[in-house]
Amino acid sequence: MDKISIIGLLVSLLAILGGQVLEGGHIASLVQPTAFLIVIGGTLGAVMLQSPFPVFKRGISMARWIFFPPKGGDQGVVEQVTRWSSLARKEGLLALENEITTLRDPFVRKGLQLLVDGAEPMRLREVMEVELGSYEHHMKTSAKIWEAAGGYAPTIGILGAVMGLIHVMENLSDPSKLGAGIAVAFVATIYGVGAANLVFLPMAKKLLASIGDTVALREMYIDGLVGIANGDNPRIIESRLQGYFSH
Repeated sequence: MDKISIIGLLVSLLAILGGQVLEGGHIASLVQPTAFLIVIGGTLGAVMLQSPFPVFKRGISMARWIFFPPKGGDQGVVEQVTRWSSLARKEGLLALENEITTLRDPFVRKGLQLLVDGAEPMRLREVMEVELGSYEHHMKTSAKIWEAAGGYAPTIGILGAVMGLIHVMENLSDPSKLGAGIAVAFVATIYGVGAANLVFLPMAKKLLASIGDTVALREMYIDGLVGIANGDNPRIIESRLQGYFSH
């Protein structure tokens, strides 16, 4: 679990609610179901309109990465690829066939299968990079639905504010209804701007960062597999992969 995401969300909410209390306001005044429905429902509808269903569905499912990001590259990858290299050097590429069934990632499994099948190094890299590029494109397109939501939410919030003011104008003769209309107007703007800048846009940035980590991990595997296909010394392969952790 990515604890900093939870901490960041709590800090932002506490700062806003704490500021409301310090100013002498009441937290309950920020709770407006009508404004919430307008902003969130309107934003959701706008994002659905701009996105094909597979992209929208994939983007929604990626939301869990905010708290449970996919595993990035670590020293375990270096050790794994180095072990494959040593095994192939001692017993031949066919000795890696038993390793294929132990892999969960279809991308890595495909690369190792191509290696065992005797694919030329340049062809192996070409095939894997095409698949990696396609993966990166589709995942980034899906993650950007949250960026789109961050663009729409403030505008939908303004729309909710205008609707609230229209309601106020329609009931000028009835003072008892003015407060509710004004509350919806201002709270809708808060919901729109707050949702965009505290939730949607940060989510988009974090998802794009997670995608970058996954792409870097797969690039490590490509480098390692191509090195094995070239017959490079395991120590050279290990040293090259360690370069991904030079920071």
